[in-house]
Amino acid sequence: MTSAKVDKGQDGRPAAATTDAAASGEGYQRALGARQIQMIAIGGAIGTGLFLGAGKAIAKAGPSLILAYAVAGLVIFFIMRALGELLMYRPVSGSFSEYAREFVGPFAGFVTGWTYWLFWVVTGITEVTAAAQYMTYWFDIAQWVSALIFTIILYGVNLISVKLFGELEFWFSMVKVTAIVGMILICAGILTLGFSDAGDTASVTHLWSDGGFFPHGISGTLMTLQIVMFAFLAVELVGVTAGESKDPKTVLPKAINTVPWRIAVFYVGALIMILSVVPWTEFEPGISPFVAAFQKMGLGVGAAIVNFVVLTAALSSCNSGMYSTGRMLRDLALNGQGPKFFTKLTRSGTPLVGTTFSAALMLVGVWINYQWPGDAFTYVVSFATISGMWAWIMILVCQIRYRFLADRGALPQSTFRAPGAPYTSIFALAFIGMVIVMMAVDKDARISLYCAPLWALILGVSYLVLKARNPENKAFAKS
Repeated sequence: MTSAKVDKGQDGRPAAATTDAAASGEGYQRALGARQIQMIAIGGAIGTGLFLGAGKAIAKAGPSLILAYAVAGLVIFFIMRALGELLMYRPVSGSFSEYAREFVGPFAGFVTGWTYWLFWVVTGITEVTAAAQYMTYWFDIAQWVSALIFTIILYGVNLISVKLFGELEFWFSMVKVTAIVGMILICAGILTLGFSDAGDTASVTHLWSDGGFFPHGISGTLMTLQIVMFAFLAVELVGVTAGESKDPKTVLPKAINTVPWRIAVFYVGALIMILSVVPWTEFEPGISPFVAAFQKMGLGVGAAIVNFVVLTAALSSCNSGMYSTGRMLRDLALNGQGPKFFTKLTRSGTPLVGTTFSAALMLVGVWINYQWPGDAFTYVVSFATISGMWAWIMILVCQIRYRFLADRGALPQSTFRAPGAPYTSIFALAFIGMVIVMMAVDKDARISLYCAPLWALILGVSYLVLKARNPENKAFAKS
């Protein structure tokens, strides 16, 4: 890396032009406003991992799950501030692979782009799986049928325009936020006023009286970290929207700075309330704790409403997945690290071929739901977690490298410096490493670590083939 990087962007254009006109240079439209970006950021932290995955985590850790979410949430804040520092240095669509390409090397950019694409494909499968499970609450319908219908509908939505995507995500997120706040208020009312079937037994003492705060010991809490980290996957989505934001230098820092209170309210606050009203021993894996809580309270209508909300959350995440995958594939293609046909855009500025290819692969989720309707969610969650965490690892590594160069004058300083970096970034990397170790210990999550070497081999061979075919391509030359 040389000081020339100050004058030139990764694509050879001046860095200032890359920052101020990234969208026009990439062919995208800056159609996402502050209102939409804020709700995308808020909604990104509320998904299937909380609404469905928390049921299994409660069974494993009991009330100590609250502490797991709090500590992991702090790590997520460190990651997001590291991302924010990079975004204010150079806000571009496909930011993770761009930064990996610039600060680590072309192979790192190649791996990051394709792995993040895979993460969203797998996450899309996870979310349509969860949505199909939620549909069985009302209808006696095969999971694979619901999964197929949802995949087709969301694919159609993503081909219209980024503005429609942003508007849908705004309302999806509004539904999720309203529901969780409503749930917290209802639980608070039960604790103070004692109404509903749970009114006589509701008490904050449930947090420590039913086997203690750590009913399965510290090890039980540590074993939930994979589920906890999966719940936070997608908070980094604001980085992908950078190239299509109307005012990224103003909007993105505000969105990132909301991370602490989002986690405090939607995860820590919601779990404290639910586990105070209903003892943790009454929750079951595979059943949404939010739906189960309303059922235990005797509020059947409320349970149906919450089931609709969690269905919305799953569809929201899948919608975000289709948005991300098309843009990641196009970024790779523009840099010569993917097939050129992925660069094609519709008149409205959406990546047609990349979105279509990704949606087709998400149909694998339909087959999984057909073959293993009871275990589909568990099978795909662990692989989504390991592939998604790779993006976090690269964000942290790139931020450390960027800060080193910026502090020495080789690169311009970011206007949104991460507090405590690089030490906070190093701590976050160590925490992610611990989560991976816990996944290796957990027999249910270990399958993802078996798949990771195979994926790495596929990427390594593909990279060497592309490099051999295009030896003059700057995408394969370290800057």
